[in-house]
Amino acid sequence: MPDVRIFLSLLLALFVASPAAAQKRRAIGPIPQTVVVNDDFRTGSTSGWESGFCDYSPVHEESIERMAGFRPGLGFLLSSHNRSDDIFMFLTKRLTMADGVRPNQRYEVSFRIELASQAGSGCSGIGGAPGESVFLKAGAWHVRPEVILDQDGHYRLTVDKGNQSTDGPAASVAGNIANGSSLCSDDAPFVTIERTHRHPYIVQSNALGEIWLLVGTDSGFEGKTTLYYQVIQATLTPAP
Repeated sequence: MPDVRIFLSLLLALFVASPAAAQKRRAIGPIPQTVVVNDDFRTGSTSGWESGFCDYSPVHEESIERMAGFRPGLGFLLSSHNRSDDIFMFLTKRLTMADGVRPNQRYEVSFRIELASQAGSGCSGIGGAPGESVFLKAGAWHVRPEVILDQDGHYRLTVDKGNQSTDGPAASVAGNIANGSSLCSDDAPFVTIERTHRHPYIVQSNALGEIWLLVGTDSGFEGKTTLYYQVIQATLTPAP
């Protein structure tokens, strides 16, 4: 029996060392790893996240009162007045091979998001509720989300995020921004809410090993919405 074990060990060693086996290992490449993003905007910087606004006409450029930027101790501010009854304000971040993303790799993407919202629950508003009619969305895509002026004269996103309560391949509904408070005034205090979400679409990185995360709000409330994103955690798990 020992001689048989020695023979099998030698045979296995010869196979592993063979050019054919080495070529197969190179073709398969390293085993893809889970990629984790954990950005806290209260204690750090923007961490590579960029902001944007779309789904409105240039005629509303001044009246939407858009604001965006890092606020130390508070988070990443996004604010706008929804004159178009459809505005989407968002954050996006590029992930690369340096973050652990593999080229042409399929990923399942999940999120945990903390943000401070002023929108109470069960409040009434123009066009829709300031909390329940502002849909939080999260997802990812293999190309950069950019805002362009389309042929109909509206600023649109170059990736499919769906519209308001409907999902798109690049972003899906993760809940709304109603904060559980019964206070409905314009000067109501901000309350931190948490949303967890699993994007229902599989996202494949591009040939350069890039993926863009996308988090934002699709609004049906025709008033002003101000949010402070505090924490965005994203987990990219290699899919079969």
